[in-house]
Parts: sequence; C-alpha cells; structure tokens
Amino acid sequence: MAAFTCGSSDIGMAVHIDNRLTPAALLPAVNRLFALSAGKIVGLDRRWPAGRGTPVFTVKGRYACRGWTEWTRGFQIGSALLQYEATGDGVFLELGRRQTIARMPAHVSHMGVHDHGFNIGSTYGNLWRLAREGRWDASPGERGVCELALRVSGAVQAARWTRIAGGGGFIYSFNGPHSLFVDTLRSLRSLAVAHQLGHVLMGERDAAISLLGRLLDHARATATYAVYYGTGRDAYDVRGRVAHESIFNGNDGQYRCPNSQQGYSPFSTWTRGLAWAILGFAEQLEFLGSLPAVEIERALEASGRAGGRASTRGCRSGAEATAGGVMERLRRAALATADYYLEVACADGIPVWDTGAPGLHRLEEFASRPADPYNRWEPVDSSAAAIAAQGLWRLGVCEAGRGERARARRYRQAALTVARTLFAEPYLSVDARHEGLVLHSVYHRPNGWDYVAPGQKVPNGESSMWGDYHARELAVVLARAARGEPRHVFFDERP
Repeated sequence: MAAFTCGSSDIGMAVHIDNRLTPAALLPAVNRLFALSAGKIVGLDRRWPAGRGTPVFTVKGRYACRGWTEWTRGFQIGSALLQYEATGDGVFLELGRRQTIARMPAHVSHMGVHDHGFNIGSTYGNLWRLAREGRWDASPGERGVCELALRVSGAVQAARWTRIAGGGGFIYSFNGPHSLFVDTLRSLRSLAVAHQLGHVLMGERDAAISLLGRLLDHARATATYAVYYGTGRDAYDVRGRVAHESIFNGNDGQYRCPNSQQGYSPFSTWTRGLAWAILGFAEQLEFLGSLPAVEIERALEASGRAGGRASTRGCRSGAEATAGGVMERLRRAALATADYYLEVACADGIPVWDTGAPGLHRLEEFASRPADPYNRWEPVDSSAAAIAAQGLWRLGVCEAGRGERARARRYRQAALTVARTLFAEPYLSVDARHEGLVLHSVYHRPNGWDYVAPGQKVPNGESSMWGDYHARELAVVLARAARGEPRHVFFDERP
C-alpha cells in the first residue's frame, strides 16, 4: 500500500502524514501536556499506599493494580524524572530519586522477568542520563549507585538466556525458556548501558560473557523470528507484521511457531507489540551506530566462541558477522515494522488494538478516517501510538544519518503527526480528577482486564502507566529537537 502525495499530506491507505508539521509547532502542546502531567504525578504519589502493589492502568479514572509482575513500577517513578527534565521543577527530581531508592533496589537483581529496560532503564537509567548530561548535580556516590545498579541489571537480564538451534539465543520471557517476546527489545538497553560501563556477565569457570554479544544475538533472533518480511514464511506472511511471542522447543532449540499473549491471534498483529518492535530496533540502531565497528565485531566473535560455534552462528550469511551486516539486519526489521504501522494505523496515527480484531469488519474503512475510541466494536490503543511515534522519530533520525532523506522525512513527519493527535483531546486527559495522562489505552483485551464503562461496548477512556510514560518521553524527545538540543538517547554517546 504505497503512499502518494496529496497537497501538504502524505496519504496512503492509513496514516495521513502532515508534511507541514515541525517539532517547534508542537511545543505549545508539549508544554500543555507537562502542565497537566504535574498534578497527576504528585496526586498519584500522595494517594498510592507504600505497601500496595504497582499502579498499572486506570479503572474509572483511578490507577489500579493488575498483572503478572511489577513491570510498570519504573514507568511511575520514571515519569517524575521526565517531568523534571521537561520543566526543571526540582520537586520531581526529588520524588524520582526518593522513589528509586525506596522501591527499585529489589528490581535490579530480579531474575524472574524480561523487563529490566522498563523498570531499571526508566529509573536508574534516567538518573544516570540526567547526571551525565549535567541536568542533575549528582554526587560521585549517587552517580556510582546508579552505575552499579545499571551494571548488575544488565548482567542479570542477560543471564536469563535460551540458546537456539544453529547458534545464537534470546532473553526469555516470564513465560519460560521457550518464549521470546518482541517487547524484550527495549530491555536490551540494560545490556547496552552495562556494556558501556565495562561490565560482563561472569559464567561457569569464570567465563566472561559479552553483554554486547548477547544484545546482538537477541536482537537478531527477534528480527528473524518475530518479524515477517513478505517472503512466504507462512500463509499470513505480510511484510512488517509482528508476532508478540515466538515459541521454541526447549529440548533442541528449534523454532516452532508464533503465538500471542495480549493480541487476538498468532497470525494477526497486536499493535503494541508492533510499536515495541519499531522503537526497540530504532534505538538499538542508534546505540550500535555510536560504537566502533571493531567493537561490534569483537562481540560477535566472542559470542560465537561462547556458543562453541563459528562467529556466523545464527546468521543466514557470513556478512552478518560484520558490524555492517548485523546493522543491516536490524535496519531491515525496523523499516518493515515502521512501514507496516503506517499502513495499518488509522488516518490520525492511532491504531486499533490488533490488526485481526474480530469486529474490524464492522468498522467500514476505519483506517481511512481518524480513530474513533468510542466506536462499538473494537478498542483503539493510544499507548501503542505513543511508543510507535518515538520509534518512528528515532528511525527517521537514523535514516537521515544514512543520507536517506525521503525516508527520513516520512518517518519523522509521521511521528509528528501521531504526536499531534496524542497531545490533544480526545486523547490528552484534561480532567484533573482523572489520574491518567493519555486516554484510550488498552492493557489485555483477551483476558478482559480493561474497564468497560456503562453504556460502552468496548474499553475506552482509561490510561496505562506505560502509555503515560511513553507520551512524556515522546514529548521530551520532540522538545529537544525543537530547541536544537542534543538528541535524547539512553546511552553515553560522548567520544
């Protein structure tokens, strides 16, 4: 579904990209978002009991607990740090510091989850970044605590490892060693930062396992098994489609089939999983692009030795044993998923929660119009849009660095188009009584965990901790671009 240009917009079958938008044009909306955000962060912090679990999503406008693990705690605390970054209000820096010290140490060494990038990256990672950039005058001891937490987190996450047939491997999900989740791509930030800080994972007989090597192996496995490229892999192989979960035989490491935990089916695409892929691949392209090629190739070689195989293990060609080869593999996945999102989201950039949702046939030509969160048949997911928009922006920056001007412009303008939608009603929560910041987020449709208000047929009007966090992070990213400041990245890109 190729796009064509019509006036000032890039219009295809779905997202109508506004080519007139600039980051500076969105600054008033960004400022309004953070003005609304401040009271919501403080109010939730005051209301939430110290001994209660983690706020996950809202019910009747108030945050509630629900889920498998405390995977959203870092988003709650990290939101305060983003608020400080955006406004300079020290109240939020102190809140984020205090809550990180009080709530996050146990998560640093949590061996039962795949989400260290969410929890640790959003807390200790943000604090470390603020100190590194001179936005927080951290003492040597405070900075040292952050760096130690990030080192340990990266190694703990990398230790949760499954080897696969033909070489390589992946960080397995909380479902068990057979399960590769697409969203774990964002946890690769933990491995990346720990590697930058000089850390390794120590294994049996003092084997030093490269965290960069495991990052590369996991990213390649995700690109290979979770992303489709329209090459006839199965009857539902459409370029850019994503499987939430990839299943492997635990006995021999062979790939078995796609699966979905939060989507409609293994053969449709859960759009938040698609968004995790866009952002995860884009930020790893940013990170790897900051490293010398020899450093990447050294990690690939070490990873091959650790598995008892040649350095081309798990690759389709020996070219992927080079820095350029592995970067091209990840870029191919990033481009495919970004293009697919722009095809399947609605005209204003907000997607329906799953591309195969059973009621979509009742929403005639839904993709050619702005999303309707109050429709009777299927919910939309604003959180997927917030995540995807940041990924589109970052991918556009990467493509600009490659000299791909047309593609870079398309992705960056698409990101701005989606952001404009999210930063205004009916998505921006302007009611001070509602604890959420961005409305119309969906958590787990198959399990029926989302609140459906009286008189409504599907979930709407509620928020999620990950949606609110990523809307704030997107706003920070775009505000920096508007002001000509250095780009917002999770890693240290200084020489």
